[in-house]
This record gives sequence, C-alpha cells and structure tokens, in this order.
Amino acid sequence: MKRHRFGRCISVIFLSVLLLSNSTNGDETFRPESSKFAPSHKAHNYRGELVFVDRVNRRGSIRIDGGGRFRFAAPSPFAMLPYGMVRYRGAPADLRDIPLGTMLNVKAFLPPDPENSSVPVLPFNNRLKKLGYAGTGVAPAENHVLLLEDDVSRALRKGLTWQMNEIVIANNSGTITATRKQVIDADTITSPESFTFDAATRIWRGRELLEVTDLIAEQIWPSNGKKTFDAQEVHLGIAWKPTPGAVFTRFHIVDIWLDRVSLDRAARRQTERHKDFIRSRWMPARVDTVEYGKYGSAKVTATLFGGMDESLYADFRNGRGAMIASSENTLKHWAGGTAGTAQMAAKGVLSDVRRTEEDVAMGSSGIQISMEIDLVTEGFRPGRIVRIRPDNWPLVEVPRDEYLHDSRTTHKNRFPTPDIFPTFER
Repeated sequence: MKRHRFGRCISVIFLSVLLLSNSTNGDETFRPESSKFAPSHKAHNYRGELVFVDRVNRRGSIRIDGGGRFRFAAPSPFAMLPYGMVRYRGAPADLRDIPLGTMLNVKAFLPPDPENSSVPVLPFNNRLKKLGYAGTGVAPAENHVLLLEDDVSRALRKGLTWQMNEIVIANNSGTITATRKQVIDADTITSPESFTFDAATRIWRGRELLEVTDLIAEQIWPSNGKKTFDAQEVHLGIAWKPTPGAVFTRFHIVDIWLDRVSLDRAARRQTERHKDFIRSRWMPARVDTVEYGKYGSAKVTATLFGGMDESLYADFRNGRGAMIASSENTLKHWAGGTAGTAQMAAKGVLSDVRRTEEDVAMGSSGIQISMEIDLVTEGFRPGRIVRIRPDNWPLVEVPRDEYLHDSRTTHKNRFPTPDIFPTFER
C-alpha cells in the first residue's frame, strides 16, 4: 500500500510539472521549442517602459507595469527570439528605432534554450511574485520576446483608438483624460485614463508637425484651465516620466496623431527606414531542410521570418540570384576573422519560392524558399538561423559589432554576458 501511494504521488508531481511547462493559463507557463515558431496564444503578455537597449544583440531591459508604484520596478531584461518582431508607429522596426522611455506591449516566453540565454534565466514562476511596492509580475521569467510593440501599433493591430474627453492645462503642460474605444464595436469603451503632456509633446495633423502653443494660438486648446471634448478620436504615443503630486503611476504623451493622414505618414517613414535596414543586413530565416549534392553543393530550404514590409518579400523570386550567410540567434552574422558577411556567404539561385495558404504563426512570413548553393557550411544545418540577400539588394558590409569574429567564438563569449545587467534585490 505504501509503495502504491508513493507511486501515485510521483505521478501527480510529474503531471503537475508537465502542465506547468506546457500552458499559460493562471499560474502555468510554457517553454517553446527552439526549432519551432512559438504559438502566440501561449505567450505571457505585459507592458512596460523601454529603459535599455543592446541593439546589436537584440536585447534590453523594460520597467514593467505591475500595478504598483511604477518607479519602484527595477528594469527587467529581455531578449528577442530570432523570429521575434518589433513594431513602432504601426510599422516594422528594429530595437534601435524605438526611443528610450517608450511604453511597449510585450508577448514573451520562457527561454527556449536556457543554457544559451543572453539574459538572466529566472525561476519559472517569477511573474507570480509580488515584489514590494512595485507590484506583481515585474520580473517575469518569460523574457524571450515574440512581439514588442508600442501603443499605436497595438491599437492598429487590435482595432483600437483613444477618445479625448478632457484637457487641463497651465504653462503649456497639463493632463489629458482619454478613454480606449474599440473601433469595430463602438459600445466597447474602457474607463477613462489620465496622461500628462508638456511643451515638448509633438502634435501631428495632416502634413503638419505642431506644438502645444500652436493649438493654443488656434484656440483649439485653452491657454489655461479646462476644456472638454466631444470624444475626439486620436492615437497616442505613450512614454513615462516621473510625475509630481504623489501620483504613483501615470504615463506621459510624447506624440498625438489627430487624424489618420498624419498617422499613415508616420508609418510610411518608419517602414522605409526598416526596409533600408533589412536590405543592408539581409533577410533573416530559419533552415528547414538541406539536401546534399556532390562536391559540397546543396539545396537549402528555409522559412523567411515575418513582420517585414511586403515589398521585401516580393524580391524573393524564382530564378533570382541570391547570397546566404550563417547567422545566430541574435541575428548576428558569422564571419571569418577580418572577412565580412559577403566574403563568407554562399552564392546560388532561388529555385523555389512559395507561400503557404495555411494559418501562419506569428514570427513566420509563411514564405518558404529553396536555394541551390555550391558550398554548404555548418551554419546551414536544419534549425540554424541564416540571412539571405536577393541580388537586387545593395551589397554593403555591416559594422564590426554586428558580426561574430570566427569559429572560436562560443556561446560563452559571442556577446556580452548577462553580467552586464544590474542585479537588484528581488
């Protein structure tokens, strides 16, 4: 009987651990597989202020809003998954594009490979802990990011907007009260939220960039006092700054888009910036299969990562010449000593470009390419990360800090260790 009970206890413990490692409901967690695109519905969601960026290693730190006193939350490190996407102002972006202080919405997972994590690995249940005045969940173990987006990008993705209700102003600064509205369902409106603004807040209208003083001069806003609005719909660029008056958590408006024309222009500018960036650094992808031929030749099949402008994907066409180079999880190129990316890349022809009609996981483009190359290397094995350049993209050399030196670079020294992040008392 004792042995029977012991066996049942072991079974219950094993089942509990299994459930904890494969779900995100309640207090449970999910660890994605390195070789697969993680299902977005199993991600842990949170938001916070971007306070540090290590752009070449695609990682940084966020001060997470845990429902407590925001300033008490210590910066929490994060790393982008290889296929992790960044969106800013409703357009594709790189971490280097987002100003520090911006409030970001995050979808993240436990590290797929804890031993090779470029940020500290925390206890799996860390997001359940209340850390003093900072609140609960300000240091989640889910620090490998699938999606990082500002408020505007999230609003456009989910069909949301802000309705301005009231402004209180003095000396070109003050507060704006607004409510969140669901565009599709006009009856879905959240509780009002108060934001600060100041003389540096940018106001976009059509093709104009305005200041607070411009709206005062046009008598749209008062110079002093209070004014109510008839639910004027706007989009807000939200950041954080310390707030006077013993207010523990209040966010700050750095941009206001008064109409869709001005917002579309902002998105186009950001899209063009990101397109130029990808063309110079090459399209990231993950190798699916390799069919080996004679004398080092091979057919490499890979899936292009998602989140890019459609015009970039359109450059991948059957019969077009291309180059493919080894990369790693931070999307840094592998190099050989002083040799740059182009010198170490394999050349070939895109022999098959096809887009799946099935549901595509977040982080994947749904586009799979096959490429015939004359020299296959270790970096092209299935599951590895590569960068691909169609021959109509410019051929430039990336800065030294954006590629790895040679094969002697291991997972222990390929990028600055997690020790660069400060250690705070939890």
